[in-house]
Amino acid sequence: HPVAQALLREFKGGKGGVAGPSANKFGHVSPTTAQHVREEFSEADSLLDYVLDGGQSEVGIESTIVDLSRVETHGAVLLRPGQISVDQIAAVLGEAPRAPDAAAPRASGTLDAHYAPHTPVALVAPEQLAGVLSQLTAGGHKVALIYRTAAITAHASAKMPTDADQYAHDLYAALRDMDHKGADVIIVESLPQTAEWQGINDRLRRAAFDSTGILS
Repeated sequence: HPVAQALLREFKGGKGGVAGPSANKFGHVSPTTAQHVREEFSEADSLLDYVLDGGQSEVGIESTIVDLSRVETHGAVLLRPGQISVDQIAAVLGEAPRAPDAAAPRASGTLDAHYAPHTPVALVAPEQLAGVLSQLTAGGHKVALIYRTAAITAHASAKMPTDADQYAHDLYAALRDMDHKGADVIIVESLPQTAEWQGINDRLRRAAFDSTGILS
């Protein structure tokens, strides 16, 4: 990214360095715009002096992490799925990366609960959306809905792209937006289980982990 490259050039020659985690509090939804960062760290926190705005994140979800430190004994191991898919990795390596074992290195964003908004999140199959929303609404609950297919009336809603790349680009902005709507729960229409959706499904599963059982 040209802004990141310009910043790194300013740090050349022993002038300092850059540490680059995502600019959010631990476990919360990652930011994809400068405004998300400002909202995450309010003036009361006094943790930020400046925000360097390079525009909205081009990809949207975090990077794919592959362990190649034990290739001879374990092969390549996928520590965190991301926008680079398993199929793309396999095309380069000649075989698909394996799932992590107990001895796999630790990696960022791999806790069971992560990337979560403050509002509870539940994943619901497309064919069950209408029934679940009807029951929740009848019970007096406010629902924020993130969906791809048929629109259903809810307290608040965000229509998402049907393309995986575009969905990834918009995901965190949608979660943050729905988190500010005063809903009791965020319902996310579940996604296909194909390779191109793996990274997105991983983020949604972790976002919903601490809310397991919330619908019942």
